[in-house]
Amino acid sequence: MSEEIVFDCLHAEIVNYCLNNSKDQHDLATLEYIGFTTGYRLIERLTRDVTRFKDELETMKFICTDFWTLIYKKQVDNLRTNNHGMYVVQDKAFRFLTRISPGAKQLEQAPKFVAFTCGLVRGALSNLGINSTVTAEVQTIPACRFHIEVNRS
Repeated sequence: MSEEIVFDCLHAEIVNYCLNNSKDQHDLATLEYIGFTTGYRLIERLTRDVTRFKDELETMKFICTDFWTLIYKKQVDNLRTNNHGMYVVQDKAFRFLTRISPGAKQLEQAPKFVAFTCGLVRGALSNLGINSTVTAEVQTIPACRFHIEVNRS
């Protein structure tokens, strides 16, 4: 329990630091980059003793179960794919949004709380050999959808 509180506080301070030291208050690239490097390193340790994944879908299932559980202490609520490199990961109670009150003003601020996770997932997938673009969509707090588009080139 205490490590969860520490992680939540650390994330809040990273968001605060990046946005307060940015020339452009809407620039989330630094948060996404911190998430990318963290995800890249975490997946290295997590998959050290795991056999190679046979395909992209198996890799995505691993991200949604083991990786997500390691970080957020729960699995994602839903994983959907169109089988052409597009995945949608849904978390109905996303950890960094659960302590935010629902409302229009708070909904505007939601992207800064999900940028780190976009980078986290992109970094983990990159280390596993999947080049991707990860974006987040928050329509109602605390639910969040992460759109993962695999770049096939």
